[in-house]
Amino acid sequence: MKKFRKVLDGLTTSSPVNPGGSPACGSAAGTPSTAPTPRELEIQETLMSEHFQICKTVRHGFPYQPTALAFDPVQKILAIGSRSGGVRLLGRPGVDCHCQHESGAAVLQLQFLINEGALVTACADDTLHLWNLRQRRPAILHSLKFNRERITFCHLPFQSKWLYVGTERGNTHIVNIESFVLSGYVIMWNKAIELSTKTHPGPVVHLSDSPKDEGKLLIGFESGTIVMWDLRAKRADFRIYYDEAIHSVSWHHEGRQFMCSHSDGSLSMWNLRNTAKPFQVTFPHGKTQRDGRKESCKPILKVEYKTSRNSSEAFVVFSGGLSYDKAGRRPTLTIMHGKAITVLEMDYPIVDFLVLCETPYLNEVQEPYAVVVLLEKDFVVVDLTQSNFPIFENAYPMDIHESPVTCTAYFANCPPDIIPVLYSIGAKHKKTGYSHKEWPVSGGTWTVGSQTYPEIIITGHADGSIKFWDATAITLQMLYKLKTSKVFEKPKSGDVGRSAELVEEDPFAIQMINWCPQSRIFCIVGISAHVILYRFSKHDANTTITSLEVRLQCEMEDVISPSDTENTPCFSDPSGLSPQPQPPSPRSNTPDSVRDSIPCLKVKDRMIRMPPGYQAELVVQLLWVDGEPPQQITSLDLNSAYGLLALGNCNGLAVVDYLQKTVLLCMNTLELYGSADPFQRLTRSPRKNRQSTSGLTELSDNQVSLDLERSKSPTSESRENSFSRSRSSSVSSIDRETKEAVTTLQFAESYGRKSDTLPTPCLWVGTSLGLVLIIPMSIPTDEQERQEDHVTMAPTGTVLMLKGSILRFAFLDCGGALINSPYEVWRDQHAPDDPDRPRKRKLVNFSPSSSQEASGDGHLAVVCSERQAKVFFMPSQACLYVHNITESSFVLRADVVSVCNSVCLACFCANGHIMTLSLPSLRPLLDVNYLPLTDMRIARTFCFTNGGQALYLCSPTEIQRITYSQEMCDNLQEMLGELFTPIETPEAQNRGFLKGFFGGNAQTFDREELFGEAAAGKGSRSLAQHIPGQGGMEGMKAAAGGVVGELARARIALDERGQRLGELEERTALMMASADTFSKHAHELMLKCKDKKWYQF
Repeated sequence: MKKFRKVLDGLTTSSPVNPGGSPACGSAAGTPSTAPTPRELEIQETLMSEHFQICKTVRHGFPYQPTALAFDPVQKILAIGSRSGGVRLLGRPGVDCHCQHESGAAVLQLQFLINEGALVTACADDTLHLWNLRQRRPAILHSLKFNRERITFCHLPFQSKWLYVGTERGNTHIVNIESFVLSGYVIMWNKAIELSTKTHPGPVVHLSDSPKDEGKLLIGFESGTIVMWDLRAKRADFRIYYDEAIHSVSWHHEGRQFMCSHSDGSLSMWNLRNTAKPFQVTFPHGKTQRDGRKESCKPILKVEYKTSRNSSEAFVVFSGGLSYDKAGRRPTLTIMHGKAITVLEMDYPIVDFLVLCETPYLNEVQEPYAVVVLLEKDFVVVDLTQSNFPIFENAYPMDIHESPVTCTAYFANCPPDIIPVLYSIGAKHKKTGYSHKEWPVSGGTWTVGSQTYPEIIITGHADGSIKFWDATAITLQMLYKLKTSKVFEKPKSGDVGRSAELVEEDPFAIQMINWCPQSRIFCIVGISAHVILYRFSKHDANTTITSLEVRLQCEMEDVISPSDTENTPCFSDPSGLSPQPQPPSPRSNTPDSVRDSIPCLKVKDRMIRMPPGYQAELVVQLLWVDGEPPQQITSLDLNSAYGLLALGNCNGLAVVDYLQKTVLLCMNTLELYGSADPFQRLTRSPRKNRQSTSGLTELSDNQVSLDLERSKSPTSESRENSFSRSRSSSVSSIDRETKEAVTTLQFAESYGRKSDTLPTPCLWVGTSLGLVLIIPMSIPTDEQERQEDHVTMAPTGTVLMLKGSILRFAFLDCGGALINSPYEVWRDQHAPDDPDRPRKRKLVNFSPSSSQEASGDGHLAVVCSERQAKVFFMPSQACLYVHNITESSFVLRADVVSVCNSVCLACFCANGHIMTLSLPSLRPLLDVNYLPLTDMRIARTFCFTNGGQALYLCSPTEIQRITYSQEMCDNLQEMLGELFTPIETPEAQNRGFLKGFFGGNAQTFDREELFGEAAAGKGSRSLAQHIPGQGGMEGMKAAAGGVVGELARARIALDERGQRLGELEERTALMMASADTFSKHAHELMLKCKDKKWYQF
């Protein structure tokens, strides 16, 4: 533990803090001032660098750009592969694991080693990987890289250690799963087809062993050629040459017939007795035309043929096959059961599907019970056991991206009653009609960890919706959904609405979220320059929404006069932060020039019935000014104890009293300074260039615009464009537009003037030029007076300075503890009146003299900007500590968070670095280059929270949670679910004597005899290269936490003990043999010397 002491006596605000040439702190007039009384500030800091470590915890949401699907029918674990090389493993709720191939190559195919706790992945870089799932964090055990051939299809028979690998050249190779090396046994394409065939059969698209005889391998080629290969005899049993290209093949469980799906939308059925032609060809969706021909249909990409005991009719499930003439029809999954054909329309294209069956044995009646359908942007499970085929309610949060996520907020250690309340309200609006059966993907085990506390994630979306998620104990569950668009009138069909000119689409998109969990007051900022304030109620209400309109206009050019830059010593930034003046833009000649004093959206002005939950109370909208649309809101803060809401943009600041529904303050940035403006400004006419419509692509969570490629819509894919890791000294587009924007706001109990002896309610204002203003307020404390008397606000001219846009304020007491903002305790305004208990406002930590202990001793103010962090002592405004966070990049997000019973400043930079600094001394504790490349989506959604946690949107559909706490990293193993649980493999059904006699000798087939090194020789080393994985011993160590680990550890211990006992036995045997030899020699010597005299020796 280290003690930091800083002598305040003699420190002046105009003197530099460190000799490194960082900018000095100045008072309003630049005159020196000292702390009120000389004394020593003594704060014990407990956080050290060993308290911090970065690691990923869990990923939520739908796997982005999925490519492959697999299911273990015994373990009941599902795997989804993606285009970016990710693998998502899902079991029962809580069992959710994400793995990533380092190469980033797309996953082509997944194959479980059924009930073995392992998974084979085939990737687009022609590499096979074996993953060990017997540990909470799966790892790669082996890899096999193919050099000369491209992998197209893999097949692993149940309970076999030999993997069949088909390639683009038409060859089939065999890989030993245990050693992950190639067998010398190869089925070459020219041997598989007839010698007389003149054309190449194409890539291998299907491999499967016959259910009747495992010694027969069915090989399907893309061209339509099918070969039944006898593995023992090394020759083809039969060959089929079909005119249409093959997409998939599926066997009947008896092994006498199989079904193929083709590119012309047909299904062909083949019998092994007669392979000259199919015994049945059907076009399920193709009608016969007048000329007798079938109409052309789309390809059937996959078919599954499954039998059931309860019905003589088999299930045939396939995707595609619709006729081409039906344009605009959605993708379909078709279920044929007997003569009944059910077509299920899907919202997105089908990537893959699997029919889940009761048995893992292919030669038994399959008993299908569900179909898992993987779509491009969704995941659906269909219940096959009911005739109407209902879908299961999804057990995972796969709809985060239902509308694109535009911002996030993360709250740890919420009040414990808030989650049940939100869940009970949200449950009333859930959809019905789901299957009543249990969720079929139920593998793995998961228990709530010992260290859990209520956590809530809030996501804002492009359609104006808000979703509240329960994020407790690394899970994610939907609690409640709120649609902010319901506050506004729908634009008429003929009139696109005034918002169309401001934002081309998504006029309700959410930019910022502000939530007070204690008072349950919720506030959002929308892209159409609107703010909506909500209160929570358990009762429905009929009410009208109050609408306030604010005219924020800037009449001055907020730049520094070039001739006077050298005369401002308080802002001598050598990097040239000060933007240069630019000529005003020409006046727009569009009809917009006549628009004035109108908002972008129209609020409903009639009485509205509002259901229980969050109910809109107030809408604040910025107005058009002289034909110019309002500038987007860049900062927001709300305080429930004060009853005030503040918002700012590049034109100025507005403060609203939401209790009295009035606008208290509406000033441009220049007016806030008064005579204390440290810059000399140039006057000019109002800005006339049109506002960019790029919307949420420009704003990060801390409301600082970034230098990146712009896009027209917040929902377009181009907003994922990467941006430069460094930028010019003009750190934002706000600067380039020569505007001083209000970038952050914070209500707090603080000191507005140096002469103040007690803290009072204040509003701290941070701007894009690195200036901080403090505005003290006078708020009536009596409840009746608060409703009638006005709140007064008077800017004092207090100015503090930092380098770069201001991002965050926080306040510490003289002991280094975080001072929380005062708040109002929640009360239900629409609850029935109780005469015995009248409802009164109950405030926490708010009084004229403040309820803080030793309020007269002052407090510390932590201010963080894009480049710098400073700690000031209030009320003297003395700068105690300063730290230059970054010179080459800029901070995107900064938060003061609690970790290990202390507080620190956490920062996320545009160059991908995550940093933590101690408070108040600003000592660097952690600096990790976490995200090598970052993009706008991450910048917009990254946020820190208490307990050493953070999150960001790692793809348009997924939330990645991380921790920067060493303690949580240590406890992560027990928080994660177990993917593998020891389950006995179900026994195969008794085939009976006759079936076993006439059904071939499948049971006696020994693949080791055919594919082993002794029989087939070694595989070509130049064809495939073996790469050992990193997950061997690590996996064994990691598995030691669970049941499997205990078994593995016991097995290892027994092996070692047995080995030692064996060695001991050998040593004992050697000693006994040695003793026998010695005894024998001694006896011989005795006999030899028995009759000799002493002198004969």
